[in-house]
Amino acid sequence: MLNAKVMRYLVNCVTVMNGHFSFFNRDLSWLSFNERVMMEAASPQVPLMERLKFLAIFSSNLDEFYRVRIPAIQSIYSLKKAKNENSLLPQITSIINRQQERFGKLLGENILPQLKENGIHIIYNEPIPETVLNDAVQYFFNTIASFIKITYIDKADDYFPANNKLYIAVSLRRAGEDTIALVNIPSDEIGRFFTIKKDEIYFVVFIEDIIEHCLNAIFAQELISGSYRIKVTRDAELELIDEFDGDISEKIEQQIHKREFGHATRFLYSPLMPETVIKQLTGSLDLKHANLIRGGNYHNLKDFMSLPQMFSHLYYPPASPINYSYAKNNDSLLREIEEHDIMVHTPYYSYVTVLRFFNEAAIKDDVEEIYTTLYRVASDSKIVNALISAAHNGKKVTVFVELKARFDEANNIKWGKRMKAAGIKVIYSIPGLKVHAKIALIRRRHENYPHLGLLATGNLNESTAKLYTDHILLTSNAPILKELAMLFEFLSQQKKKQVKREIEFRHLLVSQFNLQKKFLDLIDNEIANAKKGLPASITIKLNNLEEKVLINRLYEASNAGVKINLIVRSICCLIPGVRGMSENIVIRRIVDRYLEHGRIFIFNNNNNRLVFMGSSDWMNRNIYRRIEVCFPVYEEEMKKIIERIVDIQLKDNVQAVTLNQNLENVFVSPDGMPVRSQQQIASFLNFYSSTLTAPL
Repeated sequence: MLNAKVMRYLVNCVTVMNGHFSFFNRDLSWLSFNERVMMEAASPQVPLMERLKFLAIFSSNLDEFYRVRIPAIQSIYSLKKAKNENSLLPQITSIINRQQERFGKLLGENILPQLKENGIHIIYNEPIPETVLNDAVQYFFNTIASFIKITYIDKADDYFPANNKLYIAVSLRRAGEDTIALVNIPSDEIGRFFTIKKDEIYFVVFIEDIIEHCLNAIFAQELISGSYRIKVTRDAELELIDEFDGDISEKIEQQIHKREFGHATRFLYSPLMPETVIKQLTGSLDLKHANLIRGGNYHNLKDFMSLPQMFSHLYYPPASPINYSYAKNNDSLLREIEEHDIMVHTPYYSYVTVLRFFNEAAIKDDVEEIYTTLYRVASDSKIVNALISAAHNGKKVTVFVELKARFDEANNIKWGKRMKAAGIKVIYSIPGLKVHAKIALIRRRHENYPHLGLLATGNLNESTAKLYTDHILLTSNAPILKELAMLFEFLSQQKKKQVKREIEFRHLLVSQFNLQKKFLDLIDNEIANAKKGLPASITIKLNNLEEKVLINRLYEASNAGVKINLIVRSICCLIPGVRGMSENIVIRRIVDRYLEHGRIFIFNNNNNRLVFMGSSDWMNRNIYRRIEVCFPVYEEEMKKIIERIVDIQLKDNVQAVTLNQNLENVFVSPDGMPVRSQQQIASFLNFYSSTLTAPL
């Protein structure tokens, strides 16, 4: 019987629906997005060290693809081979191989030589220079050696190389017999690079090069015949039974440990590794069913993200986020929110305003209760520290912590335990659902003080707020806050069916309740207006667009004459510009300094525009397997700001590409004045805030 992940993949592979409506394959679309990331690494307009970071992002994305998507794809491929059917797996493999080849050329023939010209010599596929060799050897004996672990695979039949960790496989003769020893590369413990400055030049040496240089010291009594770098990528899925008897956090902790030793999906190895060594390793390490990929000498190049800063002119200039300016004689953010809604646009605005929302709630006498959801928590979260202080100060604090946030489970468990110990009521995952909503509610003791709320498009995470473009609404709108309270009550019940029937949302759009229906109704309204000859248009900005019911309705709107502009950063299953299906739909992608993360939905509504924002992409998981919250923007000035931000992005002719019918990223024609949307938005918001006593 196929597991849930494989069943979901079968659904995602559908390419034709309702006769003539077609869809891009989800995984091919994702690979197209990663291609766009690499295009940024190739751009001469991007500072050199930032180009290196884009290559690191590409590498990190690909690792996640092999951990999350490839296991299901492999299962389907095996199933289809048994039925002699075609499969996407060979096509996916071909695309990745081509991308990897371009990656290698871009790094080795373009970026690294230019960095060397600018005083940064990253030692890559070359011997360690004599200038720094002695320092590197000393670093090995003084630092690296204390973390070296050696495993002879003929003595450890059940040995599992850890997921995405680096090793050197050393072929040697030991006690008269040929064997292979695995030497770990302890990059997690000491960092990936040894960096030293000599004569105004920064030398950067991979620690595996240092270890390989010192192998004769490690194996002084053996004869070494060869050494090769390897990496194993494993399935990232947690096998969770959706019945949470007992402590769910303990069960997930156990599964996190197991995940690091899950089914191998990829075995990467050095280009010169002999077939005899490959055969021996795949047999001894149980890698027979993994994708065997002869790669370069260096893996995990996502570690370029951890390089220390060298020569500031090779990076983006420092950002100067806008600080919120309070009304005259007002020193309380909560009092300010009572008087008018506030919207924070990160990273253009400082996240301090959001932190202060929680900080004031933790110490104000009139605050009685605090409720919030946490999906991805910062490693040193100031928000959680404020919640802990609030509990200590006698407030009732309830936090819904989503433990199934992929790759953040351990961090969320850590904070959950700490909050519990501080007296906070911590509610963990709902069976069958992830809670992806980004919301908070402050309840006050006195009736003449309104309750206050927070609704956001991105995680309550001060670290990612510096890198992600998101929008956070701070409001005292009573109808919205009443519905927020209803939602938190639902979450605290953890019983989907019993409570769900009793809740009706009129303002908030909440998946599992009304979100999909409301969006379908809004599209239908545009279709009806177009058929009447009235103004009709839809503008949507998302991270991912996959859910086919909503895509079908967009196709219908296009056929009715509705003009549709989509800004979709990553996965997009809608095919644009097809006559009789989507000829009125244009899709853009924007990749730049910041990660475009906010979700915005604008419906013309006969020139009386309706604007919504929120946490939900239009993917199967968001619509059917999560609690998501989107919210209306009622304040007219805020609407204008959001529409202006989106309008600037639609005019981007520097960083924007359009997606064509072949899943190709086509740069927008640079006709007219150049518009780089993130720079223009920063300028617009700076100008706007400078004209107000209290910027929105």
